[in-house]
Amino acid sequence: MEFLEQPPRFLFFTGKGGVGKTSIACTTAIRLAESGKRVLLVSTDPASNVGQVFGIAIGNRITPVPAVANLSTLEIDPQAAAQAYRDRIVGPARGVLAEDVVRGMEEQLSGACTTEIAAFDEFTELLVDSDLTAAYEHILFDTAPTGHTIRLLQLPGAWSGFLEAGQGDASCLGPLAGLDKQRSQYREAVEALADPRRTRLVLVARAQQATLREVARTHEELAAIGLRQQYLVVNGVLPDSEGERDPLAAAVCAREQAALEAMPEALRALPCDRIALKPFNLVGLEALRQLLDGASGVLPEAPAAVPALQAPSLAELVDEIAAAGHGLVMLMGKGGVGKTTLAAAVAVELAHRGLPVHLTTSDPAAHLAETLDGSLDNLRVSRIDPHAATEAYRQHVMATKGAKLDEAGRALLAEDLRSPCTEEIAVFQAFSRVIREAGRTFVVMDTAPTGHTLLLLDATGAYHREIQRQMSASGMRFSTPMMQLQDPQQTRVLLVTLAETTPVLEAANLQADLRRAGIEPWAWVINNSIAAARTDSPLLRQRARNELAEIEAVAHTHAHRHAVVPLLAEEPIGVQRLLALSRPGSH
Repeated sequence: MEFLEQPPRFLFFTGKGGVGKTSIACTTAIRLAESGKRVLLVSTDPASNVGQVFGIAIGNRITPVPAVANLSTLEIDPQAAAQAYRDRIVGPARGVLAEDVVRGMEEQLSGACTTEIAAFDEFTELLVDSDLTAAYEHILFDTAPTGHTIRLLQLPGAWSGFLEAGQGDASCLGPLAGLDKQRSQYREAVEALADPRRTRLVLVARAQQATLREVARTHEELAAIGLRQQYLVVNGVLPDSEGERDPLAAAVCAREQAALEAMPEALRALPCDRIALKPFNLVGLEALRQLLDGASGVLPEAPAAVPALQAPSLAELVDEIAAAGHGLVMLMGKGGVGKTTLAAAVAVELAHRGLPVHLTTSDPAAHLAETLDGSLDNLRVSRIDPHAATEAYRQHVMATKGAKLDEAGRALLAEDLRSPCTEEIAVFQAFSRVIREAGRTFVVMDTAPTGHTLLLLDATGAYHREIQRQMSASGMRFSTPMMQLQDPQQTRVLLVTLAETTPVLEAANLQADLRRAGIEPWAWVINNSIAAARTDSPLLRQRARNELAEIEAVAHTHAHRHAVVPLLAEEPIGVQRLLALSRPGSH
C-alpha cells in the first residue's frame, strides 16, 4: 500500500462519510503498532465508532487497546471538551464574582461555537510537542466527514490569524476568553499541518462518480491551505470476477470501472491504492487485519440464495407523510448511507403527487443538483451554503446594529464578524428560516452527517433556552425552531442507515441523542440493501446474509416504522430513477 510507505508522524484519514475511513485508519494503526511503533489513534468525528470497531469503551481520554500492544486510542468528544473548557473559564470566577455574572458567563459558553472551539483546542494540542504526545511515534486522525474536516483543518489558520490581529468582541466574547493564551499552539499546529515531512493526508473514496468528484474538491481545498502531501485510497471495489454470472454484480462492476476511468484530473497525479470489497463486516481485529490484503476474501463455498425479503417500501412511508399536506421531513444519519439520494427520492415522490416541495440541504458536501439531474413541477431545490449564509449575516448585522455605531464602533463590529464563530450563527439562522417555511409547504431536508447535525441542533437548543429565559417572566407565548423539531405533527425525522452492524449501532446512538433533545425519530430507512435485491454473486450473497440480522433489529427493536430500499443496478440519478428507488419493481 503506497499510503503506508515511510509514513510521517501525523496521518489524517478523510473523505465523504461511509467510505471506510474508520476501518482503514484502524487497520493502519494496527499495522504500525504490530511493527513495533507506538501509535495513538485519534477520532475527531463527533459520531465516532472507533470504540465499536475495537469492541472497547474509549471516550475523551487516552485508552490502550488491550489486544494490540503499542496502540492507544482517543475520541475527542465535543461535549466533554466543551464542558472542560467551560470549567476552565468559569471555575475561577465561582465564589468570586456575583452569581448572576457567573450565570451570564455560563450562558455565553453554552452554544455550538464553544463546542467547536473546545474540540479544536484539543485537536491542536495533539499536533504540537507536548507531554501528551511525546510517547507516540505516529498519531493517526480518523476524521469527521469531509465538510466538517475541512473546517477543522482550516481553523488553526483562521483562529491564529484572528487572534494575531487582536480581534474578537461581542459574538464570541465568552468562547474566546480562553483562546488568547493558545496563540503559539495554533501557530505550531499550522506549521505541522503544512509540513509534508510530518503530515500526510489520506483521501478515502469509493469507486463512485459523485464521491470521487467530492474527493477532488477536498483535495483542492486542503491543498490551498497548505496540506499538499496527499494520497488516494479507493475502498470497497467489487472484484470483476463477481460480475461473470450475475447481472447486478456486473452492473456494479461496470459502474465502478466507469467512475474510475472518469476520475477527475486533480486526483490522477496522486499516489493511489485500491482495496477490494470484503464479504464480511469490518468489526474486530481479525476482520481489520484482512482489510488491506489483496484478495477479496470470498468464501470457498458459494452461499445459498437469500429468500425474498418482505419489507415496506419508501413509497409506503411517503403515503403517510403526504397525508399531512405540509411539514418538515429531515433525513439524518451517518455520512455515506445515502441521505442525499433518499431526501431527493422523498421530495420527488411528494412532488410527483402534485404537492409543493422545497428540497434543501445543510450538508456542506451534498450535491442535490447532481442527484436530481433535472427538474420537476412542484419541486424547488436550495442549499444552505455556509459561505453565502455567513456573508448575508455579516451584511445584515452591519446594516442594522452597525448603523447605530460610529466609525470606530463599526470597524470593531466588522472585525468581530470575521470570527470563525460567525459561520455557526449564520448557518443556524438559515436553518431556522427553512424550518419556519414548513408551516405551509413540504420541506425535505438532507442534513449533514451525524456529528455536524448534532452541533447544529446544539445551537438550536441554546437559542431555545435563551428565548425561554427571556420570555418566561413576560407570560407571552413564543415558538422556537427546537419546539417545531420536537412536535411530531410538524416534523418527521427519518433515520437513514445501511444493513450493517456499525451503521445500525450509530443510527441507534443518534436516535438516543435525539430523544435526549426531545426529538422522536418517526421512521428508519435501510438503504442499498443487497438482501432486498436479487444476486448470484457469492460475495454479494454473503453480504446479503449478513444484512438479515441487522434488518431484523431495525424492524423489531429500534424503529416504530421502517422501509427497505434495495441496491439497484443503475445509480439512482435523475427523476425517473429516484421514483424507481421509492417504488422498486414499479418502473
